[in-house]
Parts: sequence; C-alpha cells; structure tokens
Amino acid sequence: MSLSELQLALPEIFIAGMACVVLIADLFISDERRGLTHTLALLVLAFAAIITFRVMVAPGETILAFSDTFVRDRFGDVMKLFAYLVLFGVFVYAKHFLRVAGLFKGEFYSLSLFALLGVMIMISASSMLTVYLGLELLALSSYALVAMDRDSATGSEAGMKYFILGSLASGILLYGISLIYGATGSIHLGEISQALSGGLGDDLMLAFGLAFLVVGIGFKLGAVPFHMWLPDVYQGAPAAVTLLIASLPKLGYLALAIRLLADGMGGLHDDWQDMLVVLAALSMLLGNIVAIAQTNFKRMLAYSTISHVGFILLGVLAASPAGYAAAMFYTIVYALMSAGAFAVMLLLSGSGVEAENLEDFKGLAKRTPWYALMMLMILFSMAGIPVFVGFFAKWQVIAAAIDAGFVWLALLAVITAVIGAFYYLRVVKLMYFDEPEVTTPIEAPVDFRAVLSINGLAMLGLGVFSGGLIGVCVRAFSA
Repeated sequence: MSLSELQLALPEIFIAGMACVVLIADLFISDERRGLTHTLALLVLAFAAIITFRVMVAPGETILAFSDTFVRDRFGDVMKLFAYLVLFGVFVYAKHFLRVAGLFKGEFYSLSLFALLGVMIMISASSMLTVYLGLELLALSSYALVAMDRDSATGSEAGMKYFILGSLASGILLYGISLIYGATGSIHLGEISQALSGGLGDDLMLAFGLAFLVVGIGFKLGAVPFHMWLPDVYQGAPAAVTLLIASLPKLGYLALAIRLLADGMGGLHDDWQDMLVVLAALSMLLGNIVAIAQTNFKRMLAYSTISHVGFILLGVLAASPAGYAAAMFYTIVYALMSAGAFAVMLLLSGSGVEAENLEDFKGLAKRTPWYALMMLMILFSMAGIPVFVGFFAKWQVIAAAIDAGFVWLALLAVITAVIGAFYYLRVVKLMYFDEPEVTTPIEAPVDFRAVLSINGLAMLGLGVFSGGLIGVCVRAFSA
C-alpha cells in the first residue's frame, strides 16, 4: 500500500472517517442542538466533493490500486459527485420531517454516510469481493434506516422484509461470484474479462454463475420479477428514509451492474443481454400498469421506480459505451427526480403524519402555487414530456436500444411511457383542478424551500441544456 494509492482512495477514506466522527460527535450533542449534526454532515459532503473534484482522472484514463481491487476512472468520479449532490438534497429535505416526526437523531446521518460509502465502494470496485463489500455496507445501513422508527409496526415489518429479501439477494449474488471464481480462477474483473475473451472457463459453471449474478442485480435494482420487496419497503419506511433509498442507492446499483456485467462479464454479453431484455420488458410493463391502480403515493412511486429501472436496463443491455452513458444519464436524472417528488410529499407532511395518499395533493396549487409548479415540473419530467430532462433521458436509452437492434423493445418502451404518463398527470389534476381538503398553511425551513425550488427548476434547465450533462456521461465512457 503506497501513498499514491491512498490518495486515489482519499474520498472513501474521508467519508469513512467522517461518518465515524459524526457518529461519535452526536453522542455529545443535545437534542436541542441536533442541527449541529445536520450541519456537520452537510460539510462532510461538501468537502468530499472538493476532494473528489481535485483528484479527478482524465476521460479515458483508468488507474488501478490496492492489488487491482480498486479503480479510479471518470465514470466513478462523476457518479460520486452526483452521489454527494443527491445525499446533500436528502439531508436538507429530511431534516424538517425528522424533527416533526420525533426521529431527528444522529443515527440517520451516520448511517446515511455509511450507505454513501457503500455506494462509493461499488462505484470504484474492480474486484467482485470489493463489489460485495460495498453492496453489503449499503444494504446493512439501509436495513437499519428502514426500521429506525421503532414505534412503527409497518416500519418494523418493512425493515424485516427488506432484510430477509435483501439477504437472499446478497446470498444469490455471492453464490454467482463463487461460481465465476470457480470457472475462471479469479475475482478480479479485469482478469475475468481476459479469461472469457480467451475462451477459458467451464461453460456450464459460467452460465450458472452469470444467471445468479443477473438475479442478484435484478433484486437490488427492483426489476421484475424480483421487485416484490420494493413497494412494501417504500410504504413502510419513514418518508425521509424512503426519500433516501429511492434515490442514492440507484447510483450504486447502476455501477454494480456496469462493473460486473460490462467490465467483468463483457465476454458473455450476448447471454446477459438476453436476460436483461426480459427484465427490462417486464419491469416497464408491470411497473407502469400496476402504478395506475395505486392510491398511496409511496406505492405509486415504488411501481414507478420499477418502470424506470426497466428504462435504465435498456441502456445497460445495449452493451456499448453509448448505452452505458445513456444508462448513467438516466440514473442521475432519475435520482434527482425521485428526490424532488418525495420532497414535495415531505413538504405536505406535518405533525408527524405523512401525506402519503394521493388525496393529500388535492388543491396544492391553491395552497402554494410555486411548489405545485415545482411538483408539476418533476412529474412532467418523470413522464418524459418534451423539454423536461426526463424526456431526453428516455430518448437516450431508447436510442441505445435501437442501435443495439432491439427495435421492438424500444417500441414497447414508448408505449409503456405513454401508459405511465397517466398516473403522473393524475397527480397534476389533483393539484390543479381539485379543491383542497386541508387549508392549513404549509411550513418548511428556508433551506428546504430553496433546494426544492432548485430541484424543480433543474428538471426544466437540464432539459433545455441537456447536452452538457449528456456530454459528461459520454466522456465518462470514452476510450
């Protein structure tokens, strides 16, 4: 281990150390001054972004460290920067709700930072063992966060479901890794890729190992038919935790898929491509159709997430740099959209009661026209309406699928996107054309309102000027 290697992993080292500092410092902070923990966590993210930005590698440059188990490349650096940004927004959005709900504890911040560390490790993994360590760090932190409200029966139930099914998925993934190791004799992604390119390895063992890998990735992403945990966890978790697990982990899970399938199993892309086609098609169909029947806002967005996962997989299954860039662009945009949508739900929640039913959005335009407009922009972006950034995200992954020869799948994506627009527009109808059932004023801190305004306007701004972010994603995969 050299000083240069430690410098490459400086963002991860910083987050790991500061997560422990936040955990310990919170022990000496009274409940009345808990805002100090919040401020410290935000400063940690800001300094982590500065550290990552200062040591960013050039496009096309790949640096391996720690016996080839850790990789630094432009894809990883960009994804980490957006992970900091998303978690920064989550912290700002969550503070008000946690305080009102009596859950404003330091554990939320320390566990969230450990979850971020897990995401960062997955993003920079160059070994199947490193991938698994990052995945488990994220998963264990998420299980605890989902069940953090110990007085909530639904929260405890959601945490138990998440733990059992998440552990099952991790075990399946680990078994797949063991089979790949048995077939190729290595857990390093680069060496596995070389072995597959040279025709080495037992074909039957590789086939089973690849199948287990895809199943594990499908579970973590929430793709159909491995989606059964997602709606229940979204609904049962405290709203602030749902906001977190609906946004930040998706960045890590995309990196998980690209590192394992593209970097490691690229020689078998014809095989995993066919598997992802099935997952993508089923996810887009079931997610959008079942979301129409939901009256709970959390469950509606859970099935919406399943459909968005299908679109993300369109880019991954293209098995090309343009496809991976499209999937990266879509995932970043989705994380921002999801955070904004749940933030509006937190805005409407008060006195410890979550505004999780669609009826709670009635007459929002009359109660607060500006934030109804922000929600409209977010929902229009999710629906893929032109001008908003969600449209360009869908355009990119559909174009990648067409270039890969999956024209029928691209047509299915267009059809399901039209179906999905219905339940997004239904919320818009409730906000603008129904009378409010509650007339109490909506209260939220200034920082919450400012970040939500930026979040909503970004849906339009990133759409009008989408070329910049798309270019960043394309350069992340340039040779």
